[in-house]
Amino acid sequence: MEYDAAALFSQLRAWLAWAPDWAVGVILIAVAVAAAIVVHAVLHAIARQAVPRSRTFLRRLIERTRRPARLALVIFFVAAALPASSFDAATTTTIGRVLLVAFIVLVGWSAATAINLIADFYLRRFSLESEDNLLARKHFTQVRILERATETLVFVITVAGVLMTFDAVRTYGVSLFASAGVAGILAGLAARPMLSNLIAGIQIAISQPIRLDDRVLVEGEFGTVEEISSTYVVIRLWDLRRMIVPLSYFIEKPFQNWTRDTSKLIGAVFFYVDYTVPVARVREKLSEIVVESKLWDRDLVKLQVTEVKESTVELRAIMGARTAGDAFDLRCEVRERLIAYLQAEYPEALPRTRTEVVDGSMARRAKSPAHALVPES
Repeated sequence: MEYDAAALFSQLRAWLAWAPDWAVGVILIAVAVAAAIVVHAVLHAIARQAVPRSRTFLRRLIERTRRPARLALVIFFVAAALPASSFDAATTTTIGRVLLVAFIVLVGWSAATAINLIADFYLRRFSLESEDNLLARKHFTQVRILERATETLVFVITVAGVLMTFDAVRTYGVSLFASAGVAGILAGLAARPMLSNLIAGIQIAISQPIRLDDRVLVEGEFGTVEEISSTYVVIRLWDLRRMIVPLSYFIEKPFQNWTRDTSKLIGAVFFYVDYTVPVARVREKLSEIVVESKLWDRDLVKLQVTEVKESTVELRAIMGARTAGDAFDLRCEVRERLIAYLQAEYPEALPRTRTEVVDGSMARRAKSPAHALVPES
């Protein structure tokens, strides 16, 4: 096919013998680019028609490889047309270098696309939407972090490959490596934050102190791990704000992960009531409320007297829930319904302050020694 394309452009060059050399070269390059775009559009349309809509992964594969395939055809057609052009040696060398750079970019782009497709294909077996999604979160976290780290590495290698095609840059790079010393130290210091986050990302992928969709408490803010990139973590807070935290934070500093081993949580609600509260009745009511709730995990419900203070008794109600969100909503429901129950059935059990009022004159007479010796008539 390469021979046929070269022969076709040679024939076209013969037809354009009347035109100046520079115009012939421009026309041939333009025809090559246009032909590549047309051929790609036809092949892409055929591929879309051949793959049924039910094969979602194959259709996604076709869409994701659309642009790299178009670039590959453009490089192929222009490379086939270049020998037939009448450019001078310098122009031909420049175009050849551009094609080489485009080929390096194509290789890097194709590698990044392949990495993304492999990750998507592997993760098709898991879903983060299920209630017990611990296994899915493990795999999603590992694959996505390693995917981004690999894409970063591919990007760096691609940029390095492009730069090395230029003689001046290659010479400078060789001299820099030869001299090393201070320049190397400065480069290392400048790259330290990026490298530390990249290494932290690999550590997180392996040890997994956090995962996608984990509920975490960081710097006093509670939220859900929404995204883990190659350098930072995006945490979606309860009020839809986003907190951006460097990856290295989760390796170097303490934080709370509410869903580390399981998505189930125990919610606690504290009540401060009067000493006259009927604890047994409140315990029965708590069990009734929790059993009726759809948020309960059917595992744990308990009421305990955890503290007695000067004027109140502290009651702690604990109950289990399947997720952190369910635990929060269940706690709110228990608070509301138990307060309503105490107000309706045992209002005297609500917190109150007792004050004893004593008549001042009677108190003074009781304390007077003379009054105590003289009986009243």
